[in-house]
Amino acid sequence: MAANNHTTVVEFVLLGFSENSRFQGFFIALFFFLYLTALTGNCLIVIAICLNPSLHTPMYFFLTNLAIIDIVCTSTILPKLLEILLLKGSTISYEGCLTQLFFLTWILGAELLILTVMSYDRYVAICQPLHYHTLMSWPLCILLAGSVWVFSGVDSSIQTGLMARLTFCSSNQIHHFLCEIPTLLLLACGQTNLNNIMIVIADIYFGVINFLLTMLSYAFIIASILRIRSAEGKRRAFSTCSSHLLVVCMYYSTVIYTYILPASGSSMENGKVVAVLYTAVSPTLNPLIYTLRNKDVKAALRRVFPTFSK
Repeated sequence: MAANNHTTVVEFVLLGFSENSRFQGFFIALFFFLYLTALTGNCLIVIAICLNPSLHTPMYFFLTNLAIIDIVCTSTILPKLLEILLLKGSTISYEGCLTQLFFLTWILGAELLILTVMSYDRYVAICQPLHYHTLMSWPLCILLAGSVWVFSGVDSSIQTGLMARLTFCSSNQIHHFLCEIPTLLLLACGQTNLNNIMIVIADIYFGVINFLLTMLSYAFIIASILRIRSAEGKRRAFSTCSSHLLVVCMYYSTVIYTYILPASGSSMENGKVVAVLYTAVSPTLNPLIYTLRNKDVKAALRRVFPTFSK
């Protein structure tokens, strides 16, 4: 890599979230709160579901996978972000940067896939209730969850491997607080055509196809709910999927902005804000959305942690 005005990159400089030092204390407190809340909330969901046999159903099995994904996501990004804020800028080794990129890409893909699987689960529960236990058998649920982790892991391995083969120009400053594909490609020298092709393929599969499948599931769900005659029946049916629909809308809007819309200098600051939404805010809100709107989870939390009943 050390030729033709290229230098061997051994580390990158993460320039952080904001250059205004007056807000450093605020951002440190904010992101520490988000990390602690996301970690606590998602761990509580995993513990409550695992320790309550009444919640050992496909819906909560997939919710457990979503909580684990959110734990890994925040733990991959927020500790390093807090270090950047405390040190007012931080370096990350070349290997560390690629490691962060691998886990971030893996988790983003896994979350998109698990949201699609959860929408299918809700479709079967509402539109095919008599065949639910047949269509959502435990072997199928385990296969679906395993496929989520494997497919996203394979994609992440390919994307990270393609990034590792690139050379980088003399500048090693990343105008962001994390290592992700769009920001690293801005520093790359030489041909990135193969990277761009694989990104488009991943965008189509993880973004477009899964989004369309999710929307198709909800089109059938909404049509089925509208055919219910009683208002109480409609309310109960909608309550079983409203939390998931809210999470889907929130998550897809941020990921589409980052990975499908082209990166540009004018949108860099907006990109940082959006990255905060899907790496910190979304994992923090997911447990709140699912617990505040779900009586079963709240009851399980009270049984496991009696202090919740006070």
